[in-house]
Formats: sequence, structure tokens, C-alpha cells
Amino acid sequence: MTSTDAAAPVTVQQAIQYAQEQYGLPRLDAQMLLLHACGLPPHDRAWLLTHGDEVLDATSHTRYLDFLQRRQGHEPLAYITGFKEFFGLQLQVDKRVLDPRPETETLVEWALSCLADTHAPHIADLGTGSGAIALALKHSLPEAQVTAVDASADAIAVAQANAERLGLDIVTHVGNWCAPLAGQSFNLIVSNPPYVAAGDAHLAHMPHEPLSALVAGIDGLDDLRQIVAQATAHLKPGAWLLLEHGFDQAQDVQALLGNQGFVAVQSRPDLAGILRCTGGQWPRVK
Repeated sequence: MTSTDAAAPVTVQQAIQYAQEQYGLPRLDAQMLLLHACGLPPHDRAWLLTHGDEVLDATSHTRYLDFLQRRQGHEPLAYITGFKEFFGLQLQVDKRVLDPRPETETLVEWALSCLADTHAPHIADLGTGSGAIALALKHSLPEAQVTAVDASADAIAVAQANAERLGLDIVTHVGNWCAPLAGQSFNLIVSNPPYVAAGDAHLAHMPHEPLSALVAGIDGLDDLRQIVAQATAHLKPGAWLLLEHGFDQAQDVQALLGNQGFVAVQSRPDLAGILRCTGGQWPRVK
């Protein structure tokens, strides 16, 4: 089975095996691409098991081969299928926004724990992208008032579309970090901003994602510095600022928060044990 013999009969099981052996794809990725090629929903993996000996039609086979080529070129699976599951929500994503990462769910879980005793909290998500964090928080806390901000009008369009499709009511603004939030204060501000250093070797493996959502200056901390400096004017006493950052930036972000006057500054690990999120509480009395 090659890109030149798309007309050759291939079964469902053979197609999955081919993706694993020839492209080195994880089995789950191969299954998701094959379901998408066959026009089936992503949750229908049982169909693959019960139809393993079924021969793919020529159209599905050709589409599948194309998807494998795109994945080999480092295009995120979510861009190919057009969706990504995040915190139990099916989000539509494309090249206008960053592909939501599983480790960002750590940030959502921490945010929910910070708001456990707050009724109808006011929440701001800065750099919302697809709306993943804002929508996960709104879904978990229906009474919350959630505001999502992004400098990209394209990203806000994606977030709005996801909110409408999921039936979740959030407020959106186009603007840079806290700029659209004049006169507003929040119980929690959360952000997964760009934090990759310009010239980082990892960028070569992310050619399809928007650089504006990834890169933040020479050391990767430019946007984190801005957020920490700006957020203090928009936090209620006792409110939290929670930030995602790079695998080696926890100490630097702790210092930024401490120098700005935050208390209870701490970092949280993701499922891999990497200190991925850092936050601090704005003092109740200044």
C-alpha cells in the first residue's frame, strides 16, 4: 500500500497497520485519521473493530493516504480532522489557532480548585485561541461570567463559533492581553500565552501553527511579563492569576509574580510531572 497504489484493495485493519508501520503513527492517530477519511465521527472507534476486514472504498482510501502525508509533515491531527477534544468538549480547530494541548487541562483543573468557594465568579482568559480554557471553565461553572480575549480576530472568530456550537455563553474581545478589560475586575485571570523563545529548535516541528501563538521574544517570557504587569489592575483582592509556561520556566515565572507583589506563588505539574503552570494570589490587603 503506497501513495501510488491507492486503487489497490485495502481493508480497515490493513490501513491502520500501514500507518503504524510506514509512518510511525500511534494507533490512535491512525484510527482517528481513518475515521475522518471514512466520514465517521471520532468517537466511533468501535466501528473500526467490527469492520476490520471490510475493504475501504477508493475515495476513503485516497483521502486516508493524503491525511497520512499531511501528518508526516507535522501537521497537527486536529488540523486534519478539524476538531480536538479538550476537557470533555469537542472543539473545532484550524490553522487560525493553536492546537490545544492536553497539558493545558492542568491549568483548568487548578482554576476550578481556586474558584471552589466562589459563587458566580468573574473569569478572564487571556489569549483564548480556540476558546479551550474559557469554554472548559464555563462548562464546568455555568454560573460564571467568562470573558475571553485574543489579539487575533481570527482566533476570536474560532472561539465564538465553538461557544455557539456548544451552547456556552461567553464574552469575547479582540485586543492585546488586558487592554480590552478597562474598568473590569475578576476573581481569576488565566492564560496560556506564547512562551517559546525565538529560534527554539522545537519550532521546526510546528510549521503549521501560528507563530504569534507560540513565540514570545528572545527568552520566551515577553508576553508573560506583560500579563503579570497588567493583570494586577484587574484582580479582585484574593483573586488568582494562573499561567501556563514552558517546561523550564517555572522559576522565572515565580520570580515575575513574586516581584509584582503576588503571594502564595506556586507551580503545578502536568501529568508528565513537568512544572507546567505557575500562579499567585493577589493580596487581600495591600
